[in-house]
Amino acid sequence: MSSHQVNFVREYIETVWNQGRTELADKYLAEDLIQHNPNLPDGRAPLVEFVDGFHKQFPRARFEIRRAAGSGDLVFLHTRFRGDPDDRGMVVVEVFRIDEGLIVEHWDVRDEIPETTVSGHEVV
Repeated sequence: MSSHQVNFVREYIETVWNQGRTELADKYLAEDLIQHNPNLPDGRAPLVEFVDGFHKQFPRARFEIRRAAGSGDLVFLHTRFRGDPDDRGMVVVEVFRIDEGLIVEHWDVRDEIPETTVSGHEVV
């Protein structure tokens, strides 16, 4: 996995999700994207529709990428998502599979960020 592919996924999150520039989604996503998020169907078009609606509802939403790594054809992101800058937010771990220069498959796991932890360490 090259740093190019990790940067490609970082750029995708910033452009499509954080900026809401879904008109550029075909630069990043395969048309037949396989989606493992339980709330989204497969395909680029449904994801674009979701992001467009999401940005209308939460115009200040943002993913803050804290860590990124790659292995083989996979890119992993550890992020903090906030619907609004004042929110505590959620920790989200994203996994993207890249093939022929496009994201072809996506998984994510998310959890609320607690006020405190037993260890005293942040979860993100």
